[in-house]
Amino acid sequence: MKEDDDMDTRNPIQKRSIETKEKIINKGFELMCQKGYYNTNTAEIAKFAGVSTGIIYHYFKDKKEIFIEGLQNYANKILFPMNTVPNIENIKIDNLEILFKNMIDKNLKLHQIFKKNHEEIIAMAHLDEDIFNILKQSEIAMCQKIINIINNNQINIKNPQEKIHIIISLVDNLCHEIAFHKHSELNYEIMQKEVIKTIIFLLKEKLN
Repeated sequence: MKEDDDMDTRNPIQKRSIETKEKIINKGFELMCQKGYYNTNTAEIAKFAGVSTGIIYHYFKDKKEIFIEGLQNYANKILFPMNTVPNIENIKIDNLEILFKNMIDKNLKLHQIFKKNHEEIIAMAHLDEDIFNILKQSEIAMCQKIINIINNNQINIKNPQEKIHIIISLVDNLCHEIAFHKHSELNYEIMQKEVIKTIIFLLKEKLN
């Protein structure tokens, strides 16, 4: 069966069927991240998930649908975990430094644990518009949650949307540097402190 065959898929209702579909998503996404999206086919996904190839096509049109559903789960739980924390906008923070230090530490740990996944996702985002848009919308959602936290703590910030996007880019670039690039001439403890200082400087600019 070809991956571009036009056929109807179904949403499972029974517990066992739901579990089977979730297993295909989790195992399929894991395999495509580890082996490479373009180096993986549905037969390999089926074998890795312990199901038949026919079962794959009961639930998914092609491997891209599996990757997208896996990515949506991964983006919420790993890349942008703040998006799924209940009532996070109402969190009380002692100061901004604690908020962003925790954010950096958590993101760095996740980058290191899921290095291969992250590399494949970033590569796919450059090649596929749907993947790019999923990451973009998840990032926008996280930006808004951070803005809500700041607003609910009565912290007034000039140009919050733009600054939070800059801050997320700073954090992401720092994590990429430490997890992936590993320049031996750089002191990453100092770099992390400088990033936090830059973030605090941006957020403490007085309103006109």
